[in-house]
Amino acid sequence: AFPLSLGFSHRPPPPPPPPPGLVDLVVHCMSMMWAFLVFLSPSLHSLTALHWLTSFFKREKDERICRYGEISACLKLPQWFSSPTTQEPMQKLEFTFSPFLFLLLPLPPLPPASAVQIQVIEDDRVKTTEPFTTGVRGQAPPLVTSNFHVKDQGNASPRFVRCTAYNMPCTADMAKQSQVPLAAVIKPLATLPPDETPPYLVDHGEAGPIRCNRCKAYMCPYMQFIEGGRRFQCGFCSCVSDVPPHYFQHLDHTGKRVDCYDRPELSLGSYEFLATVDYCKNNKLPQPPAFIFLIDVSYNAVKSGMVNIVCQELKTLLDHLPRENPEMDSVVRVGFVTYNKVLHFYNVKASLAQPQMLVVSDVADMFVPLLDGFLVNVKESRMVIDSLLDQIPEMFADTRETETVFGPVIQAGLEALKAADCAGKLFVFHTSLPIAEAPGKLKNREDKKLIGTDKEKSLFQPQVGFYSTLAKDCVAQGCCVDLFLFPNQYVDVATLGVVPVSTGGSVYKYTYFQAQSDRERFLNDLRRNVEKPMGFDAVLRVRTSTGIRATDFFGSFFMSNTTDVELAGLDCDKTVTVEFRHDDKLSEETGALMQCAVLYTSCSGQRRLRVHNMAVNCCSQLADLYRNCETDTIINFFSKYAFRSVLTSPTKTVREGLVNQCAAILACYRKNCASPSSAGQLILPECMKLLPVYLNCVLKSDVLLPAADVSLDDRAYLRQLLSGMDVSESHVFFYPRLLPLVRGDSLPLAVRDSEERLSKGGAYLLETGLHLFLWVGANAQQELLLNIFGTPSFGQIDPNLVRGPQTQNGFSVGAVMAMRLIVVKQEDKAELIFRHFLVEDKNASGGASYVDFLCHMHKEIRQLLS
Repeated sequence: AFPLSLGFSHRPPPPPPPPPGLVDLVVHCMSMMWAFLVFLSPSLHSLTALHWLTSFFKREKDERICRYGEISACLKLPQWFSSPTTQEPMQKLEFTFSPFLFLLLPLPPLPPASAVQIQVIEDDRVKTTEPFTTGVRGQAPPLVTSNFHVKDQGNASPRFVRCTAYNMPCTADMAKQSQVPLAAVIKPLATLPPDETPPYLVDHGEAGPIRCNRCKAYMCPYMQFIEGGRRFQCGFCSCVSDVPPHYFQHLDHTGKRVDCYDRPELSLGSYEFLATVDYCKNNKLPQPPAFIFLIDVSYNAVKSGMVNIVCQELKTLLDHLPRENPEMDSVVRVGFVTYNKVLHFYNVKASLAQPQMLVVSDVADMFVPLLDGFLVNVKESRMVIDSLLDQIPEMFADTRETETVFGPVIQAGLEALKAADCAGKLFVFHTSLPIAEAPGKLKNREDKKLIGTDKEKSLFQPQVGFYSTLAKDCVAQGCCVDLFLFPNQYVDVATLGVVPVSTGGSVYKYTYFQAQSDRERFLNDLRRNVEKPMGFDAVLRVRTSTGIRATDFFGSFFMSNTTDVELAGLDCDKTVTVEFRHDDKLSEETGALMQCAVLYTSCSGQRRLRVHNMAVNCCSQLADLYRNCETDTIINFFSKYAFRSVLTSPTKTVREGLVNQCAAILACYRKNCASPSSAGQLILPECMKLLPVYLNCVLKSDVLLPAADVSLDDRAYLRQLLSGMDVSESHVFFYPRLLPLVRGDSLPLAVRDSEERLSKGGAYLLETGLHLFLWVGANAQQELLLNIFGTPSFGQIDPNLVRGPQTQNGFSVGAVMAMRLIVVKQEDKAELIFRHFLVEDKNASGGASYVDFLCHMHKEIRQLLS
């Protein structure tokens, strides 16, 4: 959100281990005593001695010794005992293991148990030095936390498609036994780094793209050419189709076409086709899209400064409308509407000296009062538009109208696009609950007494059906809606967000908007939203090879049938998550294939087809399945499934379902894949080491386990926000990135999200995807404070800092939405909010710490195994 720039240095090498001290000797002696006790009684029911040892360590303020869960890891003990702070009884524990393990106890400093999270990420970064080539079927990509270069060699880049498992079970029974979800997170229009080539555009002329005659899959590297190149066999359904004469080419000695590497559709995983008129609505080529800005001019909107900020920014922003060729003018047309209880349309035709206002007060039967002059070319009508944007804040400066409408506002934009016969996007800037008499009128239904009850699910559902019907009409026209909310109280985001979420749009929320502190964040969001690449009037379909099929979809879209995902707008940030299920047996030899095809209108008005192909392996052994899973994608799927489930089930049931499925996944691995070991030992698959820590973060999220100060609107907003997140965004959303700030030239390594990692002498950045916290210790070094705040004194730090200072290395944290900077001084009131995001610690709303959750998960696994 801002160019926060600080100096960083490489972490100094760790100091050599100190000579054995008192604590080390006690550890060694106590372990010997414990071994002796175990030798005498292999079945123990009391942990008094170990708790005594734990409390001793807690009293020792030695950095080398951490929590009791970590002690057990160092002593080669399993993570099975309960925390002394919990109320769970500690009897009912039986285990046997070799007492000689304790004779091997090392004396060096003890490692933290959950440091595995940081270590896994760093290990992946270190080994990701070579470009990731997509030509190897079933190869798992680097983690989303690693920087890597992709070379497309026949499978879609992981920037476009990420799978939960790259080894798919051959049978439905095997999939059911493992409980590993089979899904793909697809980001069709993802932006690629500058050093990677965007998908090539292929033009097959009037004949259009080559397709399978039966399943209609598009030409791709999985098609097998036969009979000298005159026919091809579909890799998805095995149907044989004729090759059109204009597409014929001879085969080489390996059976490949001699022009294979000259054609993107035969050699690459991702590419685009230029669509013909047959792929257009009513067999007519589309018009260029339009942007309509609808601005709330009620009392709250004017008083907060929102109206003035929007109007001033639009004067600049209209020069940056999306275009495919940076050297040419954008063909996107624009229109303007203001509203409170009534709607004001503006004629900004280029031939006018001043803009004209037309008022529609009959909001029950919305219509557009003018056709010519409402949607205009920016370059032609520039002077009239600038005059209008200067006049709007002045016209409504003294308004006393507090009531607003909302449904008619979207209806107005929809009718304008219908009249112009084009697709487009509505930018709605809204402040309050629409209580004025009009279609879509809402009432305040905020009732915190329902939280935790069976009726809680009703709070996430829209309170009227009007907006669902309106959303369907918007999708049919290709009318995408982006909603910018500026509420000071309850506005029912669950209902207002129905149209944006159903049309492929976005919801932005700026609670208690203040011009001084929130201006930059809002403008960054608005600029990015207007400028980013996007498609309109899109339809997405996922085809699969025989044996599996797409059964469920998650994201911001509308579906009128079971196969077509309809998106009025599809931008470069939106994802569609697809779940697959077996309908037949798969073959290890052929693997499983998936093709995602998106038909859309580009910002220049061109109809296109973007195709992404993915091939994964199939396996008959569970060990192979567990060897090639991706935890971040699994968590992304679990969270979307859970957040959708709150519409129909109590949050407690949803949380229990997540824990049960995770326990089943790990119990299946333990039973069928792990080498024999003590039943008291928690064993995790190599690629799922982080599954428990990340799942605990999902369970503690504000949607499933809200803190007392989290509003219903915030929960509805977060639920809607997650539906369109890709894997990298959900990773930071659930496990925020905590960075220590030190002087130097390079970015430091992240540390665990725990209060134990905070030093009074340091400063830390915590990135959550929505907020950016800057925590400053009470004893922070003067040089560090001077570098960040321009003052050497902790007491003189400005907590209202909006922008970070510019210094050497230009470090900034990137996110889809601009993040609000919150400065947190140690022992300040704001520290309670900051601690809420330290997800490895126990939180105020009852969420378990990482260690406690690991104990609970181990208990669940043992129950399943027994």
